[in-house]
Amino acid sequence: MSTAARSILYVRLPVWKIWPGGVVYVADFIHKQRPGIRQEILDLALIPASRRAAELRRRLVDFRPDVVAFSWRNMQTFGPHPENDALDVVMNFDHSPSPWRRLKAAWQAIGIIGDYAAARLRNFAWFRMARKLLPDSRIVVGGTAVSIFGKYVVEKCPNDTVVVVGEGEEAMLAIVDGYVEPAGNHYYKDRAGRVSHHPAEDSFDLSRLTAVDFGYVESIFAGFREYLDGTIGVHTKRGCPFQCHFCLYNKIEGGQQRYRDPAEVAKEIETLQKGYGVQSIWFTDAQFCSTRRSMKHVEHILDEMLARQVKVRWTGYLRLNYLTPEVAKKMLASGLTSIDLSFTGTQDIIDSLTLGYDLEQQMAAFRLFKDAAVEGWSDQKVKLYMPLNAPGETPDTLRATMARIRELYEMFGRDNVLPFIFFIGVQPNTPIEKKLLDVGYLPRDYDPLTLWPFTIKKLLYNPKPLGATIGKAYLEALECSSKLEEGANPEGDYVGRATMEILERKLNELHPPSRQRRLFPIQPIATPQDTGT
Repeated sequence: MSTAARSILYVRLPVWKIWPGGVVYVADFIHKQRPGIRQEILDLALIPASRRAAELRRRLVDFRPDVVAFSWRNMQTFGPHPENDALDVVMNFDHSPSPWRRLKAAWQAIGIIGDYAAARLRNFAWFRMARKLLPDSRIVVGGTAVSIFGKYVVEKCPNDTVVVVGEGEEAMLAIVDGYVEPAGNHYYKDRAGRVSHHPAEDSFDLSRLTAVDFGYVESIFAGFREYLDGTIGVHTKRGCPFQCHFCLYNKIEGGQQRYRDPAEVAKEIETLQKGYGVQSIWFTDAQFCSTRRSMKHVEHILDEMLARQVKVRWTGYLRLNYLTPEVAKKMLASGLTSIDLSFTGTQDIIDSLTLGYDLEQQMAAFRLFKDAAVEGWSDQKVKLYMPLNAPGETPDTLRATMARIRELYEMFGRDNVLPFIFFIGVQPNTPIEKKLLDVGYLPRDYDPLTLWPFTIKKLLYNPKPLGATIGKAYLEALECSSKLEEGANPEGDYVGRATMEILERKLNELHPPSRQRRLFPIQPIATPQDTGT
């Protein structure tokens, strides 16, 4: 295809039911830039599995689009999500004292891995189906999974396929204009099967993203209203200046933060709330607020929301380095429903992972929130995403984290603080991967997309010697939590809180407080200075 496209079919590949924000933003942008192009969105997540292939075939044949754009969200097997709980499976397989539960976990693990393997084969088969039915159409593949594994994906795609890494607007606009001047970060597999890589020359100018025209989106997306009773994703910026050891946001979106117009963001939320009855918003930025400049941007958005009297519940990943009392009050007044953030109780671990914040500064920000709640803290939750057993973790650092959590219990009330247990997922081309390769934890030739279960377990990083203690504490807490849900144990507790308290008890029994040797020597790395970007 070398002429301008007249039609695009976006195909959201199957995943759990979650708002397809990336597809919506790209389709809205293309419509505003090239209003004559016909577009449709097919969300296979909303179609029963037995009917997906037939429905895709029907839409391809009936619509016969010039461009078929697939959106692929998930590719790795170790990430727990609403359709499976890989964490519980791994913990039971490795640490359950019950042989039956270990056997059951092994069977469940085979099922999870099998599902992912089948999903990969199915998705590539659908790409081939599109090529067979529409030999002259261009195929585009993008989405989160592709942004991480684009080089792997393009090798298995049909010829004349563009695999977009990260932002899709510029690449898609170039494609619909005939691909005469390719744009955006992408791989291209040409008609002869040769693969080339085109890095992005410039980051996309986010000021070009005006408030989504949801009336238009509804007209091209049959499943639009099926999402309105849930949480809708809205993004306000792209890019991240931080260098967290396990994260790829700064590579996918770039290290320079770029911002949407606050008035356009607020208008988008206002339309969702007043026009469609949406009650819950998730800000999908890498972090909703982080640098000094981004905190100012957030404040402008909140001012716009308050001025428009938008009544929604909202949250997003927060970084509280530059929180002020005024912004804390505006967050609560505009509908903040939870404080979601990465949390660990020692500066050593923060520095080891180059998370780029000061623990005491973070604790002070919590106190600002508490003070900003004029009528007392109500039902907002404090959600702590804790990378347990990260490189450098010791019994003492875990005890310190528990001590900090107790401070938050006193501040907000025990029931309002939710520690989330997770382990670092090792991603390719991250500093944590390099460190683990250097110390021999991972072999140099390992495959990041392997289906070998014992390698997958290593990619969900929870090594010896602390891994077993944490795993057993988690399983004991899970047992208490299940009894609580059944009403059989009124003394039961939320699994994250129970895990940390059981873990502290076990650590005190096994490792009385003292100086501990770390798994890795911690060498604090200077974090990016806030330059107002």
